[in-house]
Amino acid sequence: MQISSRFTIAVHVLLCIEMFKGSHKVTSDFLASSVNANPVVIRKLLLQLKAAGIIRVARGTGGADTVMPAGEITLLDVYNAVESLDGGELFRFHENPNPLCPVGRNIHAVLDVKLEEIQRAMEKKLGEVTLQDVLADTKRLLALENCQKELM
Repeated sequence: MQISSRFTIAVHVLLCIEMFKGSHKVTSDFLASSVNANPVVIRKLLLQLKAAGIIRVARGTGGADTVMPAGEITLLDVYNAVESLDGGELFRFHENPNPLCPVGRNIHAVLDVKLEEIQRAMEKKLGEVTLQDVLADTKRLLALENCQKELM
């Protein structure tokens, strides 16, 4: 099981929107250059974030902006916007375990509740981290980089 890169790319995009919205026109081409991805991939993510009510996108080359403050956008919001979960479940189960096998016959009873608990714990943690938290960490790293450059 692996969460696709859409989630981390979406967080990257949102950080860029927050970091550069005052100084640059934050377009899909601009974002694609930061992510080092095809602008089509970025446009698709922007549409998903817009549909989720996280961003607004001005037509043409107007750029993107967040709809609400970064402190109100959680990583869970971003995750839910861009990751398509089959039936809302993080873990996919193999289709037809053998009912004649004692393991196959009982695998759902053994794992279903545990996997639901794991998913809820992950979602809870994602819900506790805001875009503002990640933005603050990014700015701290940039300040540290600048300080190190000055010392050289």
